[in-house]
Amino acid sequence: MNAALQTSTVLPPGMHPDEWAARLELAACYRVFAMLGWTEMIYNHITLRLPDSVTRGQKQFLINPFGLHYSEVTASNLVKIDLEGHVLDGSAHRVNPAGFVVHAAIHDGIEGAHCVMHTHTTAGVSVACLKDGLQQTNFYTAQLHGMVAYHDFEGITIHADEGPRLLQSIGDRPAVILRNHGLLAWGSTLPQTFAILWTLQRACEIQLATFSMGGPQAALPVPEAIAAKCTRDALQFNPNHGAGRDVFDALVRQVDRIDSSYRS
Repeated sequence: MNAALQTSTVLPPGMHPDEWAARLELAACYRVFAMLGWTEMIYNHITLRLPDSVTRGQKQFLINPFGLHYSEVTASNLVKIDLEGHVLDGSAHRVNPAGFVVHAAIHDGIEGAHCVMHTHTTAGVSVACLKDGLQQTNFYTAQLHGMVAYHDFEGITIHADEGPRLLQSIGDRPAVILRNHGLLAWGSTLPQTFAILWTLQRACEIQLATFSMGGPQAALPVPEAIAAKCTRDALQFNPNHGAGRDVFDALVRQVDRIDSSYRS
């Protein structure tokens, strides 16, 4: 947890400090997404599992209030829910069922999936609509060798029976392209998940720009052996090297200079 986030806010009465720390980090992340333009009106989600110190081992999560733009999310208006999407903290805000069905399946079915992020960015959806998906043609795809999974489009994600098929599609790969739909990432921490999604998003942006200059046939492929080496050499997802913490904290500082109201 960012030390600046911990020391610059007042703990609400009766709230476990670990829950407040999680709320601050997740609210900051929503503002980072807004700053980067990774928003889709009031839709999409970032979910974070609360630590066992708060839940005593039960699976409980924080999610954005449905109806608010990411720029309106704050630590206090995040909604605490269970795996079925039931509100646990008495919040008056709604939760979008079309969002948490996918997130619940991943949180429950993948060991260590404590954070899940989903976007509908133009570059992400565009690549998700390509028959061949993300191709090994740039610096960022080369850092995701063996990390990308694909799941076929089944419509709006409101049906729980899709969960097992989604988990089978993902396996243990943390960067997910939902075909015809968008991008998704999961990880053991919020910063690690952000680093994975940022790399996937950047790979899609570069591919979109590259293909615009001559299509996939004009792209210079990265050999599989080189891509595998790049992924081994990339330390940004590795917990022993911060797993995205430095990058995420730098973006939070930028958000703070623009609008720190997410801390309320």
